[in-house]
Amino acid sequence: MSKIILTGDRPTGRLHLGHYVGSLKRRVELQNSGEYEKIFIMIADAQALTDNADNPEKVRQNIIEVALDYLSVGIDPAKSNIFIQSQISQLTELTFYYMNLVTVSRLQRNPTVKSEIQMRNFEASIPVGFFCYPISQAADITAFKATTVPVGEDQEPMIEQCREIVRKFNSVYGEALVEPEILLPDNKACLRLPGTDGKAKMSKSLGNCIYLSDTPEEVKKKVMSMYTDPNHIQVSDPGQVEGNTVFTYLDAFSSDEDFAEFLPDYKNLDELKDHYRRGGLGDVKVKKFLLNVINKELEPIRARRHEYEKDIPEVYNILKRGTEAAYAVAQDTLDDVKAAMKIDYFNDAELIKVQSEKYSRTE
Repeated sequence: MSKIILTGDRPTGRLHLGHYVGSLKRRVELQNSGEYEKIFIMIADAQALTDNADNPEKVRQNIIEVALDYLSVGIDPAKSNIFIQSQISQLTELTFYYMNLVTVSRLQRNPTVKSEIQMRNFEASIPVGFFCYPISQAADITAFKATTVPVGEDQEPMIEQCREIVRKFNSVYGEALVEPEILLPDNKACLRLPGTDGKAKMSKSLGNCIYLSDTPEEVKKKVMSMYTDPNHIQVSDPGQVEGNTVFTYLDAFSSDEDFAEFLPDYKNLDELKDHYRRGGLGDVKVKKFLLNVINKELEPIRARRHEYEKDIPEVYNILKRGTEAAYAVAQDTLDDVKAAMKIDYFNDAELIKVQSEKYSRTE
């Protein structure tokens, strides 16, 4: 079986370091690995509208931001199809058919849905589209016969629900859909990068993000105000590494080569942590090192983005070509689904033949 990837992001704002370490960097590695026959990367604007229906312009304007972020991190349109979800009408039809295979109580038990509902204060009034987005996500994944879905750990319940839908469909109608596997980040520090304020998750809505498109000055301001150990008041005080946002970021980004380049007093991160724990190492010194590490990572990303920003019409052409390719694949899958469900009436020659014979005998 061909190995196929489906992944994507909601265009509700620019992408940040949480997206980068959680998925984007890995996508580029997977794209360049040569292991996958096809890679589909979706700008999930239709899904974004499920909780932004009253502000569609926010979604519309951020499509280009997400596309620029994709291209700037190294997503290559010659190797990956970047497409816009709302332009693939087959996804809506597949969602409608899958709705019959999922109960309301099962959706209510989905931990990711429950968490997102609480975060958006939807407890009293949940938009139906938002409530059903696990089903929509299953349509997205299966439409491209994805074998692999690279996501963060918070999306595991969503992938499991997709697998349930696939198994249910195949048991009722026959083997037409592919059951996907989840691919988690291989760096444990990247499973969920906290916000700069120390909160559990970097989030646009919480204002605790470092964006991929931030200038060096913006990154400096955010890093130098980053949450550390509140009990590490004096430089001489012993400090705690666990739960310290600065060290979590260093776990995700730093390498031994970075120490040789920016902080040669230490061979590696373990030595830096040991010094911090026993006292005598100030937060400012550690933050300055982290600042150099992050800006080194972001510099080529900023440079590529600047080049793409010079020709926005071509960026839209890239999206158009990727969407056209995705449309054709999704249509093939929809044809398979309708044939399995036996609702492809005009193509069902056997049905037409049998009914013709039936009614010819009544004459």
